[in-house]
Amino acid sequence: MDSNFIKECITELRLQKGISEYQMSYDLGHSRGYIYNISSGKCLPPMNEFLAICDYFGITPSEFFNENLKNPGLIQKAIDGMEKLSDEDLLLILNLINRLLKMNSHDE
Repeated sequence: MDSNFIKECITELRLQKGISEYQMSYDLGHSRGYIYNISSGKCLPPMNEFLAICDYFGITPSEFFNENLKNPGLIQKAIDGMEKLSDEDLLLILNLINRLLKMNSHDE
């Protein structure tokens, strides 16, 4: 893992959210080229800005650096929703996940 990972991950998260570099820079309170400079590798965000970027995407720093998560923002939204469900509904979702995993393993 290196600085390329950080800039690529920020770019991927931004694209998943469907937001431009300019819009993200503006949303974070910076000049229009701020995210471009990070995405192009000209600079890396300082720690406080990195934390603001994670917050912007609704993920934790741990989720940001977890290379196994394909869409950490979407996963976090699912978790947030599931926290509000009953145990019975959670079991239904778990059964559905297991069923989908079995179907996908047969396709491989």
